[in-house]
Amino acid sequence: MNISILYSLKQPIYEQIMEQIIAQIINGELKAGDQLPSIRKLASELKVSVITTKRAYEELERDGYVNTVLGKGTFIVGQDMDNIKSMQLEVIRKELVRIIPECKKYNIGLTELQSLVQIIYEEE
Repeated sequence: MNISILYSLKQPIYEQIMEQIIAQIINGELKAGDQLPSIRKLASELKVSVITTKRAYEELERDGYVNTVLGKGTFIVGQDMDNIKSMQLEVIRKELVRIIPECKKYNIGLTELQSLVQIIYEEE
């Protein structure tokens, strides 16, 4: 599992951890039954507070991505394909919610934004 923390972002660290774990679930890098590192181990690897990683795991469990078994660890929960597609769309939606106000701030209209998205989509 690969997680990178960017301290320059305004986004809380626990959310960065959550989003990267969710992205790895969506991309198939983490599969149902895979065990996540312990809260303490992940905190140590990322050089963040145990409280931060605990919050990320609690939020992931609340949202149904993981299940914690007392004394055993935290495991990825199986997801059906419709749920995975919904998760993927939610990740994109969150990014758009972040980007659209910037577009409005710079007077970039919807048509111009759609053209830009199309160009970038075709380049990738």
